[in-house]
Amino acid sequence: MSNAPSASGLPRRDQIRKEAARLFAARGFLGVGVDEIGKAVGISGPGLYRHFAGKDAMLADLLIGISERLLEEGRRRAGGSDGPAAALDALIGRHVDFALDDRDLITLHDRELLNLRTEDRRTVRRLQRGYVELWVDVVRQAYPSLAAPAAEPVARAAVHAVFGLINSTPHSLGPSPAQDERAGLQRDAMAALLHSLAHGAFAAAAGAVAAGAVVATGGHESADSAAVAPAAADAPADVATTTATAAAPVADTVVPQD
Repeated sequence: MSNAPSASGLPRRDQIRKEAARLFAARGFLGVGVDEIGKAVGISGPGLYRHFAGKDAMLADLLIGISERLLEEGRRRAGGSDGPAAALDALIGRHVDFALDDRDLITLHDRELLNLRTEDRRTVRRLQRGYVELWVDVVRQAYPSLAAPAAEPVARAAVHAVFGLINSTPHSLGPSPAQDERAGLQRDAMAALLHSLAHGAFAAAAGAVAAGAVVATGGHESADSAAVAPAAADAPADVATTTATAAAPVADTVVPQD
């Protein structure tokens, strides 16, 4: 089977990736057969084995592949930015694009990571830990109050919270107002909102540390529940206008902790 682009405009291997991600996300990895994936791309099930060794290989390719791309692109954007504030803005923008454009992969990570072989799962987690460390380093450079050693756990917690916030979009981005009068925000509006909320969350974390409302002790954060952090007190000047709204902590959906 040729790997040349078909009528869809995608090479056959990429077509298989796209349809496998869609089907796995919709029905679960264990609920989808090779024949169904083949039918979705117009080839026989056995024909898929010319491109992938099997379903396990497809799932590994999807989850390892997106982890590699996020880390590589994150490093590229952070390294090519003019200062830490711009680097953080670029990281947020890239992750927002991923969350809005690759929602099936977020669903797959949430539900199917444990179906990976042990070696592949370890590879995903290693890549994702590298991605987290990149963000933590940039956040601590962008916000001086988070640069202190004692504030590192706060910066890390804020990064995980922002990932959870952004990655919630598979559950909140609307298909079309015409399809559902209560449909969620459309893409551009959601992107702008997520971008602003992410900056707000980091500014809130930095402001809370600067004000003494959050104190890191022994690797754990404790917060004065009555304190209201000054959201933009420690914000870089070029993002201060986006920090009026602080994002609430949400469940980590990017990097499960070993």
